[in-house]
Amino acid sequence: MKVYRDKIDVYTQRHNPIWPELEAVLKEHGVHNYSIFLDAETDILFGYAEVESEEKWDAIADTEICRKWWGYMADLMETNEDDSPVSKDLEQVFYMP
Repeated sequence: MKVYRDKIDVYTQRHNPIWPELEAVLKEHGVHNYSIFLDAETDILFGYAEVESEEKWDAIADTEICRKWWGYMADLMETNEDDSPVSKDLEQVFYMP
């Protein structure tokens, strides 16, 4: 994901604290240890979340609170037509358990 450079502080503020309703939906859908990191040189955001299943993770996008959150954050970052953040899947090149 990519946040607009002049909106990084607002982006951070809006996540701290995250809406309790959104946190509840994330947990209900099996999300644990969710972090978002910023590369300050490129304004790229990297999200890391441990999920119980891809199906549960994908279902979050269909919840009312998630869509409301997307709308709330849309002015801060690159988004798709439905206000979801533009994102890419990354290829894992190394893993050590």
